[in-house]
Amino acid sequence: MEEFAALIDALVYTRSRNEKLRLIAEYLQNTPDPDRGWAMAALTDGLDFSAVKSSTIRNLLKERVDPVLWSLSRDFVGDTAETASFLWPDPLGEVAPPPTVGEAVDALSCMTRANVMSELPRLLDRLDASGRYALFKLATGGMRVGVSSRLAKVAFANAFDVDVDLVEEYWHALEPPYQELFAWAADGADPPDTANMPLFKPFMLAHPLEETVVDLGDYAAEWKWDGIRVQLVHVAGETRLYSRSGDDISATFPEMVQALDRPAVLDGELLVRGTSQGGEAGGAASFNALQQRLGRKTVSKKMLRESPAFVRLYDVLGVEGEDMRPLEWQHRRTRLETLVPKLPETHFDLSELVEARDFAHLAEIREGTREDAIEGLMLKRRDSPYVPGRKTGLWYKWKRDPLLVDCVLMYAQRGSGKRSSFYSDYTFGCWNGDPDAGAELLPVGKAYSGFTDEELKKLDRHVRQNTVNRFGPVRETTRSLVFEVAFDSVHESKRHKSGLAMRFPRIHRIRWDKPVHEADRIEALRALVRD
Repeated sequence: MEEFAALIDALVYTRSRNEKLRLIAEYLQNTPDPDRGWAMAALTDGLDFSAVKSSTIRNLLKERVDPVLWSLSRDFVGDTAETASFLWPDPLGEVAPPPTVGEAVDALSCMTRANVMSELPRLLDRLDASGRYALFKLATGGMRVGVSSRLAKVAFANAFDVDVDLVEEYWHALEPPYQELFAWAADGADPPDTANMPLFKPFMLAHPLEETVVDLGDYAAEWKWDGIRVQLVHVAGETRLYSRSGDDISATFPEMVQALDRPAVLDGELLVRGTSQGGEAGGAASFNALQQRLGRKTVSKKMLRESPAFVRLYDVLGVEGEDMRPLEWQHRRTRLETLVPKLPETHFDLSELVEARDFAHLAEIREGTREDAIEGLMLKRRDSPYVPGRKTGLWYKWKRDPLLVDCVLMYAQRGSGKRSSFYSDYTFGCWNGDPDAGAELLPVGKAYSGFTDEELKKLDRHVRQNTVNRFGPVRETTRSLVFEVAFDSVHESKRHKSGLAMRFPRIHRIRWDKPVHEADRIEALRALVRD
């Protein structure tokens, strides 16, 4: 566990991507099974210990240290695991030596809500502050050490000089601690047998178009739909639905698993049906409607009836066992157009191509479209094979320009990890009427991105100097600063006091110069809601 704790500490304090790759690769090369496999699972969010939550840690600490000291320390540090790892009291008497990662995982797996308050302390007593921090991160699944699942897999590939795309494919067929994967990569064993398994295939991704102008003779344009990118795989009589990160989300959308009954690997956008005024199912609803179904472990019959899912197909990676990824896009598109009529139209349709005279005409079409379910355009080179990751010059995404609105800063909260010392999470609102006539501000969104490190320092200073109230970790400000907020769309929401919810809000500009009474009103946002 000491080596894993040292790795976590090093990753926390390292910003360089290459250095993170080196640290992980070195750990994997020098650590035996199964510890290195459990470590990889932790870094890629592959572990879940239901008995250990952040509330468990808070309750344990409140039993062992003064509750006021705990609250003040947690507020100052901004991270529960870090605070608890230092405040945990030294054990009385002798304790067993530190556990290995595998032993820690075994112990955490056996914990239940009934015994966690007695069993977890025994494990913590065997560790120093760094070990406790690593254990807390391992147990709660909240690593936040600047390592994505993809980066960890790249580090694995670098460690053993194997193809990262093969690692990605095999990964989803195996369970932690991935001993078959290590046997193949590190020891030269045969690769895992995945021939008859409905495995995830790494997605082909696109670069932002930015200033590039493309020739529509070489590129095809299609809409970029605002749902979630998914892959449907049917092999050997079994169907699975994967998210873009390779997570199996079949249980959340069972109707899609039942809809594909022929051997195929399909790439598309998962959406839910909107309803017409007559109550009949129509086209794609907004992302807000889809969001009601995301992340649910069980789906009610009512939800299946009122928010039926379907997939708008972009591409076909395989049919009847044939791997079509090496083929040019235009050939895959022809095969996809042939396949779609054979699929149930209630659950599948085809993403239409956008016809334009030239690039300038395509730009006009893009700017003139403000449907909720459309996020922009995709430009795909007609002769491009389907290759994992982002390859320059093959696919581009051309997102529509964001909507902008001026909002007033209302509340701020400290961030996590490297931002735990700064007030970096901001809640902002719009006026519910005329501010000069006594109208109130209603919260319309929350953002923690869109500003530089230097701007963050100024914002943090502003919050500290303009605090009028505190609610636990949240500070209420004087309503004296305006943000120009960018967002993709806005929807009606019963969960928010304003009745509205923004899609992907981020701070576009900090308007130090603008009086708060000139910020926008709720009516301006409500006018942007699409039925």
